[in-house]
Amino acid sequence: MTGEIDYGEKIIRDFAGSLEALNLSSDFEFAVKTILSMNPQGRVVVTGMGKAGIIGTKISATLASVGVPSFFLHPAEAIHGDLGRFTKVDLALILSNSGETPEILSLIPHLKRIPCPIISVTKDKDSTLGQHSDLVLAIGESKEAGPLALAPTTSTILMLAIGDALAMTLAYKKGISPQAFASYHPGGDLGRSLKKVKEIMRKGENICVCKESDTAKEVLHAITITPGRPGAAIIVNGNGKVSGIFTDGDLRRCLDSEPDFLNFPIKNFMGKNPKTVSEDMFAQDALLVLTEHKIDQVIVIDSEMSPVGLVDIQDLV
Repeated sequence: MTGEIDYGEKIIRDFAGSLEALNLSSDFEFAVKTILSMNPQGRVVVTGMGKAGIIGTKISATLASVGVPSFFLHPAEAIHGDLGRFTKVDLALILSNSGETPEILSLIPHLKRIPCPIISVTKDKDSTLGQHSDLVLAIGESKEAGPLALAPTTSTILMLAIGDALAMTLAYKKGISPQAFASYHPGGDLGRSLKKVKEIMRKGENICVCKESDTAKEVLHAITITPGRPGAAIIVNGNGKVSGIFTDGDLRRCLDSEPDFLNFPIKNFMGKNPKTVSEDMFAQDALLVLTEHKIDQVIVIDSEMSPVGLVDIQDLV
């Protein structure tokens, strides 16, 4: 282990110790209740200068992600016209480690005139910001990391911890559902995993459905002409209920052991008792079915065991 690694790990352990020593006061409880009781039109306006402002941007984004309307306002922009963004139904969440940042203190008289409740994240209630706040989420005195102990490091980590704890507690108290969370995250991998199976499954002409009596040759042709090349055929019985599946893997096994299989009914070669999912299941849960059973496709069925779609591993990953 090199000296660089030793020193880096020491910094991380110092952070961990500071987080372990962080305690929440009754002001945290009141902050949660205050935000929950806000006017439905109200927003949590987060502000901070420098590194604290960067942390504030992240906290604001996390609040919005759990359904608490919020935006970040740069304090310098605020005193040059953007104070008009504040309304009396809003709440100010102000971050400043020292509580003496000039750009921050210049906002206070204007916020008091609106009037706008002020919750501060600062070192203690004795700072100027703390004294003029309605609630103080104190992070305490913190020694910054590094050889100079000057750059905002430990203090910003504590601010982020307080902000995320506030956002997650609000989400907990609001009883946010996976459906609501998904509605705030429609893009990217997160949004995709929180979609319902019916939103991503292959359906209609994009799935291949064959009868048990169809020959293997007919099934292979049906798979080939199906748009998107699903790589599997859903096999149904005479009542239209799912009875099996025939996949590329099944085809390879047939080529190895049954060279004359093409003219025989697919029922002889299909995989019986295939895994199925409901169209109302979350996509991430369908992915678990695929990975746990080491399969590439899963059939989507309705309440009558009739096929309505197919989910391929490529649709999820």
